[in-house]
Amino acid sequence: MATAASSLTFSTSLPKLCRPFSISITHLPQVSLNFKKLNCSISSALKISRRTATTTTKASSMASSGITTVDQKNKKVVEVFDREEELAVSLAKYTADLSDKFTKERGSFTVVVSGGSLIKSLRKLVEAPYVDSIDWSKWHVFWVDERVVPKDHPDSNYKLAFDGFLSKVPIPPGNVYAINDALSAEGAADDYETCLKHLVHTGVINKSSVSGFPKFDLMLVGMGPDGHVASLFPGHPLLKENQKWVTHITDSPKPPPGRITFTFPVINSSSYIALVVCGAGKASVVQTALGKSQNSDVFPVQMVSPEGELKWFLDRDAASKL
Repeated sequence: MATAASSLTFSTSLPKLCRPFSISITHLPQVSLNFKKLNCSISSALKISRRTATTTTKASSMASSGITTVDQKNKKVVEVFDREEELAVSLAKYTADLSDKFTKERGSFTVVVSGGSLIKSLRKLVEAPYVDSIDWSKWHVFWVDERVVPKDHPDSNYKLAFDGFLSKVPIPPGNVYAINDALSAEGAADDYETCLKHLVHTGVINKSSVSGFPKFDLMLVGMGPDGHVASLFPGHPLLKENQKWVTHITDSPKPPPGRITFTFPVINSSSYIALVVCGAGKASVVQTALGKSQNSDVFPVQMVSPEGELKWFLDRDAASKL
């Protein structure tokens, strides 16, 4: 299997401002679970179905099994998994299926990732069968937000993705689009937007016929304990930004302060969004977003509403208050 290049490279096929970086640095068997403990009570507007499974002798080959809720009107799906391991298996299959779909339909697959624990949840993609069956040459990878730090800095979302995912799959270096960290936060945001506009112009990224913003095939994003997504934080003025594709923040409530981020019009123009949330520390926000809660606050995660499908991947702890 091919591996990534072993040096810092720039794509020469794109304009100077658009700099992809690379540091080279069949269905699986399922396990039956007892779902009574999940005690899930998502809104009655959602149709709940239980997914059962057959046993297997290999614990490592568990497939997704959990409670699925479907809101057909709002194109929203919520899946709750008993363990994060099962969530990761289901997320890998979901991503691989969409990769196959878009590769066949349009010859490429545009994927946006975030930082945090999301990258860990993608780990099954670098294992069999997906690492060998996915056409990685058709992938184009972007970041929904990034910290304006060097790419080898511990706070870099690029480094996180490279170490945990990108270094283990043969995505062409020129198809990985990192920010120019030599610029200021404002300059890096403008540069990244210029890059996206070029890729829309050349047809690598689709353009939404509804919003006019870039339409990514799949966004894989997480959520913070305060309900933030990307670098769009509760109460921040950037939540209302509706003109720019990419903007910057210099007063992030979570360090480091300087970041770039996609805006909600771009996020919500996506064909598919997978929202991956794990841990009891996020249960209250999940309850407000999906369940019955007296909390009148509107969290940024509640503003996620793609043109296509929104699918929540929750572990038992994150869904514990539903």
